[in-house]
Amino acid sequence: MVSKGPVTMFLCLLFGDFTRGASTQQAFRVEPDNITVLEGAVALLQCVVDNPSGVIQWVKDGLLLGPDTNIPGFPRYSMMGDPSKGEWHHLRIVGSRLADDGEYECQAGRSEESPGIVSHMALLSVLVPPKTPAFKEYEANSTVTWVAGMEYKVTCSVEDAKPAAEISFSKGGSPLPDVSHQVHSGSNEKLSSTVAVLRVTPQSLDNGKRLVCAATNEAVSASVVAGFTMNILFPPQPPTIEGYKRPEIKAGETLKLTCISLSGNPLATLQWLKNGNVVSTSWETEDVSGASRSLLTLSIKPEDNGAQLHCEAMNQVSPLPLVASVTLRVVFLPTEVSIVGSSSTPENKQISLSCSTTPSNPPVQLRWWLGWRELTTTEVTVTEAAHGGTVTVSNLTHVARREENGLPLTCEAFSEVMLFTRSTSLPLSVQYPPQKVWIEAPPPDSQFRAGTKVRLTCFASGGNPAPRLVWIKDTKSLKEGTQVASGKIVSKELILTTSPSDNLAIYRCNASNGGKSPALTAQTRLHVQFPPIDVKITTMAKEVRRGQTLTLTCITGSSNPFATLAWFKDAEKLKGVDLGQKPAEFGGLSTSGKVTLVVSSSDNGLRVTCQAYSSILAEAVNTFYKLNILYPPEFSSKQPAVAQGVEHGAVELPLHVSANPPELSCSWSFRGEVLKPEGSPRHHLRAGGSLAIWNLSRADMGQYRARCQNPEGQNETHLHLDVHYAPSIRSLGDPVYVDLGATAELVCIADANPTPAGMFQWTWLGTEERSLEELELEPEASGAVGRLRIRGARQAQAGLYECRVDNGLPPQARGSARLIVRFKPEIEKGMGLGKVAMPGDGSSPVTLQCRAQGVPSVKFSWEKNGAALHPDNPRYTERTWHEGAWHSSTLTIANVSAMHDYATFTCRASNALGTDKLDIQLLSTSPPEPPTGLKVVSVTHNSATLEWIPGFDGGLPQRFRIRYHWPGTPSALYMDVFPAQTPAFTLMGLSPATPYSIGVSAYNTLGESTQGPSITITTAELPLEEPPVVEPEVSQTEAPSWPPALTGGLSALGALLLFSNAALLTCLLRQHQTRAGVQEEAKERRKPSAGNDYSSGEAVNPAAWQTLLDSYSERSAPSGGSSMGTWPGYVPSHEYQPRLPPHPKRAVGETDASTTGHLSMEGLVPGWLRGTPEDLRPGGRYPTPWGR
Repeated sequence: MVSKGPVTMFLCLLFGDFTRGASTQQAFRVEPDNITVLEGAVALLQCVVDNPSGVIQWVKDGLLLGPDTNIPGFPRYSMMGDPSKGEWHHLRIVGSRLADDGEYECQAGRSEESPGIVSHMALLSVLVPPKTPAFKEYEANSTVTWVAGMEYKVTCSVEDAKPAAEISFSKGGSPLPDVSHQVHSGSNEKLSSTVAVLRVTPQSLDNGKRLVCAATNEAVSASVVAGFTMNILFPPQPPTIEGYKRPEIKAGETLKLTCISLSGNPLATLQWLKNGNVVSTSWETEDVSGASRSLLTLSIKPEDNGAQLHCEAMNQVSPLPLVASVTLRVVFLPTEVSIVGSSSTPENKQISLSCSTTPSNPPVQLRWWLGWRELTTTEVTVTEAAHGGTVTVSNLTHVARREENGLPLTCEAFSEVMLFTRSTSLPLSVQYPPQKVWIEAPPPDSQFRAGTKVRLTCFASGGNPAPRLVWIKDTKSLKEGTQVASGKIVSKELILTTSPSDNLAIYRCNASNGGKSPALTAQTRLHVQFPPIDVKITTMAKEVRRGQTLTLTCITGSSNPFATLAWFKDAEKLKGVDLGQKPAEFGGLSTSGKVTLVVSSSDNGLRVTCQAYSSILAEAVNTFYKLNILYPPEFSSKQPAVAQGVEHGAVELPLHVSANPPELSCSWSFRGEVLKPEGSPRHHLRAGGSLAIWNLSRADMGQYRARCQNPEGQNETHLHLDVHYAPSIRSLGDPVYVDLGATAELVCIADANPTPAGMFQWTWLGTEERSLEELELEPEASGAVGRLRIRGARQAQAGLYECRVDNGLPPQARGSARLIVRFKPEIEKGMGLGKVAMPGDGSSPVTLQCRAQGVPSVKFSWEKNGAALHPDNPRYTERTWHEGAWHSSTLTIANVSAMHDYATFTCRASNALGTDKLDIQLLSTSPPEPPTGLKVVSVTHNSATLEWIPGFDGGLPQRFRIRYHWPGTPSALYMDVFPAQTPAFTLMGLSPATPYSIGVSAYNTLGESTQGPSITITTAELPLEEPPVVEPEVSQTEAPSWPPALTGGLSALGALLLFSNAALLTCLLRQHQTRAGVQEEAKERRKPSAGNDYSSGEAVNPAAWQTLLDSYSERSAPSGGSSMGTWPGYVPSHEYQPRLPPHPKRAVGETDASTTGHLSMEGLVPGWLRGTPEDLRPGGRYPTPWGR
């Protein structure tokens, strides 16, 4: 900080002048006072000097700030006030900061009339509010978990405040004592930081409360706070058990017990234990009531008698589990009564049985029953069992009689106290032997064909247990059949499927029941007819070669009756020799015969069949002998002459060869060289002699020879391999040059096999997708050569073309070639490109732009009024660049002067084929040119949508005005287009079936264009409306009548109010419109502009476009945004359809239903603001509701 003493002394000496008269001396009327402001607020240090004649400035901490109103280097400092009152010396500081805190003086410098003066020192104190408090140990706005009864430390700090912040703590809204504070320096020497420490011991009642740290100082009216929520952990209350009310419970019942533990944070976890073992760990918590509940459901069993049930409750802060207990007393009955011992015995023998129960509590009694008679020859004992129960046992002895056979022998357990009974029974079985046995079978002289089913049934009566029946064939026992009992008779049925071995066989049935008596038996014999059991073919020859003679002998097995023989070779019947019959097994006969034949290689593998036929049974048995004919290799007629493969793939050259023995030795040769597959990575010999070739190449195409041999001889054949391969492009000319209108050809030469038709495809690789038909190009192909012919070359055909070759084998071959069409330069021209407007006051530059296309490259030159511009002239700057197909050049003119620069500038674009030029007039700003191309987009019964092309805007933003009239009107009506500069508009409120003459003009702040083109339209007929629905008449209560005098008075008062409102609104709108129009016109005339806004699709001079954007943004800047945002009622142009005033022909009060829902000023703005006849326009201005 600069010391103010020497500076003040120096200023006094410098500015002092004691020779001036007292009447002209400078003096302070108001000197600055000490002030205090909040950080960010506006500080105002007042200083008023009477008779000021010297330089007045402020001093901050000894630093002179200077006399400028906007103080350099201090953008937030300024001097303000009324100069005529000497008040322009007040020092105003915006957005006060801590750096502004200091000492200030107001000084008036020495002048010829008065010496310099210095005010007394004023202090500016900037207050800085405290920052949000921060916790050291915890995070603000979090939940902090503590344990009840333990002490915790909370440190809260507040940084950088002026003056130092005061910190306090509260818990649940209640302040907390015992807070220690410490204040130390902040990040700046003028700032202070405060640290407060709180020690707190939370209790269970503090759970869920919020602990808050609050900071305050003189800079804030309300405390700045931060806090966190306390989550206090404390143990639950001891649990209780509900649901066990009776002293005893029966086994089989369901017991439901509920364990409840209240309070605790977190709520208690519960678990059930039975006899020390955990049986349930599930529980539910109720946050509202603050309780934990666990339901234990037990299906009571006898072993639960005397069981201890415990419910334990605890949480993470419980030192030990809290327990509640109950002891179960269970009453249970025996679940089973069982008899041990055999109830089967021979007649007149004694049986011994034992009856016992499972454990019960209390014990039960036992008794025996035989049928309905109680047996008393018993002995009963009672013993202790598990789980506090007892077991009862009763032993019985009894002598069995034949008449007691089948009676139930029952042991009954009962308890008179518990009203319980349960029993079990066994049937008494008394044993004695069977009485008779017999067989039901077919008559003895019956004949059966082999395979026929025959039923044999054996019966036996009497005996206990029921006799066991066994079937025996000759001497072999049979297991077939199921024994069935019916009363005192048992039977066993044997169902036979007769076979040759059953012929003359003896079937016997034995019946016994295991006693000492011998088995009873019965028997029968069967007669069976059967074909030969088997047929065999034998021969004496060991090897047979083609052309030799072979003799085969056939012998049949036993048959009844005998069979005759027949010979066949495949479907061919052979003539054989019969060798007669001889006896065989099972009482049948065997037949034999032979056949002789000469064999060939084609007979190899064929079957010679011997058929043994029985005429009585009409059944034959066959066998065959497979011919094994030895012969050298022979190639099949199916052997192919050509094989095909794909390059880089694999192919197998098939070999259809046969030989016997089949073990062949085959070799392959290619172009006279024998191939050796052994160890070859590409050639592999397959089973059967086929040759596999891997990783084919086009060099593998050609004739292959296969030679095979076996011990019988050798043979050979030939096969041609055709290798297909994917296409590749051998050559493709790039680039191809052609003059505009000439003929050219793109040639693509490929290498491929095969070469199908349509193999070549051409594609234009331009930015837009276009077909060859659209480009008028002719693709041609011949074999491996594809051509794309261009006749009468055009600029649109220039570009990159792709030749794609696809013969069906991937990958496709692709190549690209560029067609370059050479043509002389063509400069972009159009409305708006030939004129640029700019004020000629020498204060603004302008840029003229010229774009051209041409091949080869285009060179630019500029002229002014036909004379070439000198390249060293500093006022003209040329720049040339290339973007895509366009070449561009700009000419920038510095400080446009009306005298020197209002001229015609010519841009010339040249190459080897020619030259093109564009004249650009640099003009002064002027009224716009009239629009062109007015057309009707759509017409309805009450509206018409129009479009037009804007003309040159004269260098200023232009707006458009619609002029329309219809037959019978004295003059035309006008409607300004909104939004401004929009080249489209919808006229609303027109009358149906009415002709209208419509025109459009343009205007800017310098004037209006001449009337543009006009068109005539006729609106459509009014659409038919549905007839109104007639509501039924409803009687209404008669309205009260008003006195005539009162009615007239109210009417007059209403008319007076309406008239006064309309007059007031008219005056306000006129004043607002006039003021806005004058201000806008003055503003627009002060701002240079050299551009215009054109509809989409129309070329615009880039220089004019840039000027338009600049001027547009300048006009929009004061309002804080674009011009569209300055009107509160703005809607997008495609949605905005302002409603016109009613047509004069329409009756008063008549409305158009079709216009409802559109934006309408009707009823809000006087009619002269919506559409004004020509003869009523004031001063050539066209007022609108928006003040233009």
